[in-house]
Amino acid sequence: MSKITKPATSRLDQVVADARRYRDEQERGYRARALELYPWICGRCSREFSRTNLHELTVHHKDHNHDNNPQDGSNWELLCLYCHDNEHQRLLEAASGHGGGSSKKGADVTYQPFAALKDLLK
Repeated sequence: MSKITKPATSRLDQVVADARRYRDEQERGYRARALELYPWICGRCSREFSRTNLHELTVHHKDHNHDNNPQDGSNWELLCLYCHDNEHQRLLEAASGHGGGSSKKGADVTYQPFAALKDLLK
């Protein structure tokens, strides 16, 4: 195994810290704008928020592109932490083909749980 030198590690740490700082600054900007535009209510479960629990209300990007932040808020919706997590989980499951509800196009279903039911009822 190769060793990572101290200067390379500190440079990587700096890059990561800069990226996090940039993300936090960007998020503060569009979050503040979204909270000005929209009522403090979750767009899915309709839970209402006040200043005491406002930190639990998130800004969701409808197109999942965090760089798409129009000032009119057309790509945002306010979601509580739980609904926001659920939305992203649904996206991941749909992308993997395990979204439930409908099978993948062209997928053949082979299991037939009630195939022998007619014989059992005789």
